[in-house]
Amino acid sequence: MSTYLDVVIFIVIGFLLLWFGYTLFFGIGARSSPAGFKKVGQRKVETGLVGDPQTCPVCSAKLQEGELVMTSAYPSITGADRRMHIKGCVYCVDGERERVCPVCGASLFDDEILIARMFERRDRRPHVHIQGCSRCKR
Repeated sequence: MSTYLDVVIFIVIGFLLLWFGYTLFFGIGARSSPAGFKKVGQRKVETGLVGDPQTCPVCSAKLQEGELVMTSAYPSITGADRRMHIKGCVYCVDGERERVCPVCGASLFDDEILIARMFERRDRRPHVHIQGCSRCKR
């Protein structure tokens, strides 16, 4: 009886390891869109790749060296993260490019902003989570 139980346990462990390896390499986290593109609503917007210059989260424009995204970061209450308002880059603030919320896909007016959380660590660059625009975040 104990040999049958050992065989069943090894089969279950083998199945779990096989499932974990498959999801790690092929399943969850695999890209469904081509590299360098992300879907916003029904249209594709060209975005920056890893190692490229910074990309504006509002209009998805690739920024050149020295061009920055206009933001306002507020002091932290808990110390873990900071609230941040993102206005956009020089291209979308001036009206050259369409401003789009990456969360809900709505077109933004000139006075609307993106609301985000900024996580700062000493050993890394700041990490930003965009929560939505001033309309969809309400």
